[in-house]
Amino acid sequence: MRQIFSTELLGHLPPRKNSTEVRIKKSQLPKVAHATASLNQLDQHITNCFACPRLVTWREEIAITKRKAYLDQDYWGKPISGFGSNKPRMLIIGLAPGAHGANRTGRVFTGDPSGDWLFGSLHRIGIAKIGTSIHKDDKQELKHTRITTAVRCAPPDNKPSNDERDTCAPWLLREFELALPTTRAFVGLGSFAWSALFTTLRELGHPLTTTKFGHGAEFRYRHEGVDYLLIASYHPSQQNTFTGKLTTTMLDSVLKKAAKFSQSVG
Repeated sequence: MRQIFSTELLGHLPPRKNSTEVRIKKSQLPKVAHATASLNQLDQHITNCFACPRLVTWREEIAITKRKAYLDQDYWGKPISGFGSNKPRMLIIGLAPGAHGANRTGRVFTGDPSGDWLFGSLHRIGIAKIGTSIHKDDKQELKHTRITTAVRCAPPDNKPSNDERDTCAPWLLREFELALPTTRAFVGLGSFAWSALFTTLRELGHPLTTTKFGHGAEFRYRHEGVDYLLIASYHPSQQNTFTGKLTTTMLDSVLKKAAKFSQSVG
């Protein structure tokens, strides 16, 4: 891929048709996130985020240069919001959008093999309506479940900086706050998401004991009269699935345990 990667590209993607786009800056993000009243509104605000110049430049560069297989497609090239129920019983957290997956299609875990692995598993356990996740208009639905990410823009080499992680954190914090009235199980896909999960819930006053990441790692606790389950899985990246580090049985087992705990499935 020809790398432009310059701040000169910042915000150069044309606005969507009939757009009244508002661009949220880093200084505005915490206040906007905190004031958001619903998950639907939060999803819209996230889409308008321009807080991290490096990530904005990268997501837009990818959307302009594209992968050869997708040259005929319009890339989304914007931040990715959560997807699924607005009253989730189970909340699944990943690292960040894929450059040619969600950054292309506009929906989390959609358009790449990781998404097919995740939605395939959710379909097998009775959560997802269909077993693939190819594009955002595929009429996919999730039962009592929401999928989100710790960082909302595709990062270079799939590695957000600590500053980018911290800048993006208010979005996840508010998403958790709005989902907590119904959410009982949290699934962390990978060590980055597992860490963000613990950090966010602690900030909301939940009494969590540090639990080392590992596939199937669990932490159960009670807070303000409510029982919660935190459970970890290896991320369904090709690095893990191609090598056999993560199998369909392993992923199904973790998601099924979280789904049953949260009563997302019978």
